[in-house]
Amino acid sequence: MQDNTDREELHIVMFSGGASSSYVGKWVADKYNKENVVLFFTDTLWEDKDNYRFLEECADYIGLEITKVRDGRTPEEVFFENKFLGNARFAQCSEELKVKQTLIYIEEVRLQGYEPILYFGIGPKEKHRAESLKSHYEHFPLEPVECRFPMIESMSQEPKARAIIENEWGIELPRMYKKQFHHANCAGRCVRGGHHHYANLYRVWPQRYRAQEEMEENFRKKFNMDVSIMKKQGKPYTLKEHREKVLEEMTEEELFHYSQQRDEEEYIPCFCSFS
Repeated sequence: MQDNTDREELHIVMFSGGASSSYVGKWVADKYNKENVVLFFTDTLWEDKDNYRFLEECADYIGLEITKVRDGRTPEEVFFENKFLGNARFAQCSEELKVKQTLIYIEEVRLQGYEPILYFGIGPKEKHRAESLKSHYEHFPLEPVECRFPMIESMSQEPKARAIIENEWGIELPRMYKKQFHHANCAGRCVRGGHHHYANLYRVWPQRYRAQEEMEENFRKKFNMDVSIMKKQGKPYTLKEHREKVLEEMTEEELFHYSQQRDEEEYIPCFCSFS
């Protein structure tokens, strides 16, 4: 195996479709030779169409094409094939559609003679998540991979990435930000979203909520399992129950205020938030 000290550095920006990773992408492209910079996007095929628009416009502004990889399955297909419904504690969709594809790409570029360095758009308030990522990429690839967090390690203060992209770059932010979602993953259907997240999905795009509810009900029936995406008091709590017992009983104003709350115990970010 080639010694990694002999390899040429390849700077891989984990280009998630969010503002922070886009800002970091520009920072990396300005700092290093663009020929050695990659904007790396792992596509779950569930993303909101406006996320793709935002990705392309940011890549154009940065001056690089996006390197897109796909497993070819959606999260729903992963759940049914594995007979395991993704939930807040374990999301196989993230493991197979994001993490696995990243590890495959890392080994491919090493075979081409490059030493990958991964860059993430994580800020100072999320240092614990940076440590988790460092640990992951030290142990799971065939050789450890260096992870860098410019917004923590290299910038004097955390930039207001959203304002800069919108006001200085002239690029409209993804519509999911404007729809009050905390993150823009999987068009609001993220299985790690929690009660309040799904309330917002129901408020903004009820048809998407129904699609996720139908997927959950079909899984329960097909495999005869009492499982659900969410939990309540440690027990399965289905999207159907959430809609019928909570969301449909609220006024429009009540639903809005409820949907904007965030219970950290419900929301456990996964690699989709960073990759």
